[in-house]
Amino acid sequence: MKTTIVLIVVAASALLTSCGTVKGIGQDVQQAGRGISNSASR
Repeated sequence: MKTTIVLIVVAASALLTSCGTVKGIGQDVQQAGRGISNSASR
């Protein structure tokens, strides 16, 4: 559970700081989805 929360916080901060374009937003969302999916499968 703690891992999921940490991943969500990291993904949200990455979205807020690193996306300068629409393509960047899509890539960030995709990476966040992978992180959540990976933590859910553990």
